[in-house]
Amino acid sequence: MKVVIFGLTISSTWGNGHATLWRGLCRALHRAGHDIVFVERDLPYYAQHRDLSQADWCRLVFFESWSDVASTARQELADADVGLVTSYCPDGPDACRVVLDSAATRKVYYDLDSPVTLDALARGERVPYLPDDGLAEFDLVLSYAGGAALDGLTQYTGARRVAPLYGSVDPDVHRPVLPAADRRSALSYLGTYAADRQAVLERLFIAPARLRREKRFALAGSQYPSDFPWTENLLYFRHMPASDHPSFFCSSELTLNVTRAAMARVGYCPSGRLFEATACGTPVISDWWEGLDQFFAPSQEMLVARDTEDVLVSLELTDGERQRIGVCGRERTLDCHTARTRAHEFERLLDTRAAMSQGVT
Repeated sequence: MKVVIFGLTISSTWGNGHATLWRGLCRALHRAGHDIVFVERDLPYYAQHRDLSQADWCRLVFFESWSDVASTARQELADADVGLVTSYCPDGPDACRVVLDSAATRKVYYDLDSPVTLDALARGERVPYLPDDGLAEFDLVLSYAGGAALDGLTQYTGARRVAPLYGSVDPDVHRPVLPAADRRSALSYLGTYAADRQAVLERLFIAPARLRREKRFALAGSQYPSDFPWTENLLYFRHMPASDHPSFFCSSELTLNVTRAAMARVGYCPSGRLFEATACGTPVISDWWEGLDQFFAPSQEMLVARDTEDVLVSLELTDGERQRIGVCGRERTLDCHTARTRAHEFERLLDTRAAMSQGVT
């Protein structure tokens, strides 16, 4: 297939999780024999921190304004099997219209931020990356979250066929590596600052750091404010390039996952960090949300923390106990949550759509 994607960015991992997911998924689709074109606006914020400008598994198309790329977009879609638009695409409504007006065999919308989208729609707000008339014209609407998010997309956007396509990891990129001495920590956290995560982060990360001052904690991520409650035993990395994520995880005895509030409310929405860290063999502590146990077995393949005490107990695990959880978590991810697995799911969903359009069940 030729798949033409209009998205936020695949060229920069700075301050967003879309790029890492798309890189793994596009590599997997390319290895399966598909031709991938990714179209993104050349936004200054991402251009300044670009860590991918070309790839042999995907053709990148950059543009300054929609008027500059509209003709190219139509040409690319003219012989496309799949035209796909993602959430947070800066030109979402325009991209949706050019896909829907095209001859692409299958027209797909992929909401990588469905809990956030639904939270805004439920409050009656306009979502700038969605077309004003909703998603009813698309053959297939994919959602990063499952569970109630699927019903919500049908209810609020008019989507006719909705299916989950969860996050994933490329195990060729995220894998066990030697720890780095300058990144060693008892507990790490990797994530961009988000106000709606702060209360949980303080409970599950900052409070344990204050109570276990003899241990070192490591935090990596951008946009943290100057009044963030830093502690003396907290090592901070303002930006951790995607290529360094495995080293960061593997230098941690444990790593923490904190879910965005909207994602936690909807449930069935695993962060990509869960898959990245477990693929590295690092045992993960995660806050709880509905559906978590459908992706990993608590206490066996990962740890769950609801309060500070849960984290303190986890910090006292023996090396053997941590290693057992890390190995089991990695095995589960390699079995169920790789980009190759998601690429196969994507192909299956598209084949199902094609069969339905031809009246085949």
